[in-house]
Amino acid sequence: MATLDTPLTRVVGAKTAKSLADHLELVTVRDLLYHFPRRYDERGQFTDIASLAVGDQVTVLAKVLHGNVRPMRNRGGELLEVVVGDGTGATLTLTFFAKRGRTKGFENQLRVGRWGLFAGKVTEYKRVRQLNRPDFLLLDDAAAAEEGLDEFAGAIIPVYPAAEKVPTWVIGRAVRVALDTLEGPADPLPAALRADRRLVDLGTALRAIHRPESRDSLHAARRRLKWDEAFAVQVALVQRKLRAASWPARPRPRREGGLLDAFDRGLPYTLTGGQFEVGERIAADLATAHPMHRLLQGEVGSGKTLCAVRAMLQVVDSGGQAALLAPTEVLAAQHYRSIGELLGPLGRAGELDSTVDATRVALVTGSLGAAARRNALSEVAGGDAGIVIGTHALLYEGVDFADLGLVVIDEQHRFGVEQRDALRTKAEQPPHVLVMTATPIPRTVAMTVYGDLEVSTLTELPAGRSPIATHVVPAVEKPAYLERAWRRLREEVAAGHQAYVVCPRIGGDDAAEDAPGEGRAVAVLDVAPLLESGPLQGLRLGVLHGRLPADEKDAVMRAFAGGELDVLVATTVVEVGVDIPNATGMVILDADRFGVSQLHQLRGRVGRGQAPGLCLLVTESAVDTPARERLAAVAGTLDGFRLAELDLEQRREGDVLGATQSGRRSQLRLLSLLRDRDLIAEARTAAITLVSEDVELEHHPELRTLVENLVGEDRAEYLEKG
Repeated sequence: MATLDTPLTRVVGAKTAKSLADHLELVTVRDLLYHFPRRYDERGQFTDIASLAVGDQVTVLAKVLHGNVRPMRNRGGELLEVVVGDGTGATLTLTFFAKRGRTKGFENQLRVGRWGLFAGKVTEYKRVRQLNRPDFLLLDDAAAAEEGLDEFAGAIIPVYPAAEKVPTWVIGRAVRVALDTLEGPADPLPAALRADRRLVDLGTALRAIHRPESRDSLHAARRRLKWDEAFAVQVALVQRKLRAASWPARPRPRREGGLLDAFDRGLPYTLTGGQFEVGERIAADLATAHPMHRLLQGEVGSGKTLCAVRAMLQVVDSGGQAALLAPTEVLAAQHYRSIGELLGPLGRAGELDSTVDATRVALVTGSLGAAARRNALSEVAGGDAGIVIGTHALLYEGVDFADLGLVVIDEQHRFGVEQRDALRTKAEQPPHVLVMTATPIPRTVAMTVYGDLEVSTLTELPAGRSPIATHVVPAVEKPAYLERAWRRLREEVAAGHQAYVVCPRIGGDDAAEDAPGEGRAVAVLDVAPLLESGPLQGLRLGVLHGRLPADEKDAVMRAFAGGELDVLVATTVVEVGVDIPNATGMVILDADRFGVSQLHQLRGRVGRGQAPGLCLLVTESAVDTPARERLAAVAGTLDGFRLAELDLEQRREGDVLGATQSGRRSQLRLLSLLRDRDLIAEARTAAITLVSEDVELEHHPELRTLVENLVGEDRAEYLEKG
């Protein structure tokens, strides 16, 4: 008998095991049984041949309609063309090449009226879709039944994610052997939980998902296995949250009459209700003896940076330091300038116009000159700089803090184990952590990816923020609209404002991949000279992209911020954090190549001052395509949370936690953040109850194993990174 951890070589034989390992990375019985079917076909219900796309590696259930053999003059030999159909009227042609007279064997097998599973890559020849020399399994083949494939003759036929060398029926055969030799696995879910949620046991679920007797048994199996996935993730998150809550941290209570009070008195506007409420929660977190771990999300321009500055000042008032980590040097420099302007004399300690309690703001990046770097590091080490801004290089490159009390991480750049350990070396005790993101996060994503953080949301926009109008510009159908777009940009500049032109690629030796069949995306280095000599001739253009040296990036941003440039032609380096109130216009070229949330982020760079913003989404995608629908949705609403939900609906979810960080296989297969919201919420509640009583799962060893297998150390680290 076999267990889930038995190597496949001992169950299905060396040859099959090698194929499964080499082509599908399936090594143990667990790997194989958690390689769930992609879909299920039914006799009497037909595969949708009409939906097949060229390039797809597919397996179809179809019936032989007719065949034809003809000579191949150029190549010699014969070509057998067999047309199969699924009963809907849609057909697919199977082609087999052989020496003259050798196609007879295929003809004899593929007789009219026979049903089979046909696997191969979809190609197209003279507008006819076909599979060239496909693998096939005839469902009424007695030999197939003898090999243990009689499950294909049943009502529900599993179709597995397969490889060219390992078709679905080979996987099905291996699964059957594994199930026949499998001992009843220990169930990781507590019996009380299974009874309360009416879940079938694990052994029953694994058998039913591969060999369902009915749609009801399949539904019960999927529900149980989804529960395993959701519960494992939530248990891991709750464990992390409770462990972090037990760490010691130095309290940083608010001090009356300090920098924060002076800062609040000097604000030229009143905090929104949301900013005040979030500020109070953060202030309370900072005053506790355990490290804060809070995610602050909010719409573009909702005032997250202001909340972060107030938190940093509270820590400085308590004698500590705060570090703000940005994902790029461009954004770090932008924060340095904007926070310096916000603080004014409060951030210029030692200078003539500074206030009594003033601190200093230091910028530490990899591109600083030697003298500037020495000066900045001295201010940080001596404690003169209460606020330190930089990239993740702050954690490593010889940066020593006098008393690091708070780390603010901008734009979802969360920490893994390595970064967390680096932070600990910078402080006597773990610092408080505030994560900020302007990408609205749907509730289930917040529960599943950020479930170890307390979540605060800013929904109001501060008074004075201007509306942004967004329009789709169909460049192919209506070229006059594109001409008008460039005129509108000139009009914005003529009115005294500035604008962005955003491209998907840098250009030059840029090795960015383009989507198959979609042509080459437009690039900054190609577009800028064309605009300068064409529709934007006479305007002052600047170029910004990720390959520029850091000092050049900073110089370009300073020139744009100072009004020395009219138009900035850039890649998505301007996507987050760039705050130029005078910028009112944006043209996004090849807009269909960007995601919904990314477009919303880019759009948020305009309309940040008193004048309204304009965002034009230029596309060559055809009407009624998903790409155009996506752009229309962005143009139709400024609600980032609604767009985040739409983004989730339109993306292929795949692994619920995103890309695997270390190469280890994730076994999260079934859970859908969109469709399984209620289940995830139930799993969260159940995980809190169980883990609160047994943080290390000492009384639930099988559950501990489930968490290790489905989440694992690298996955847990990914949960921390976001």
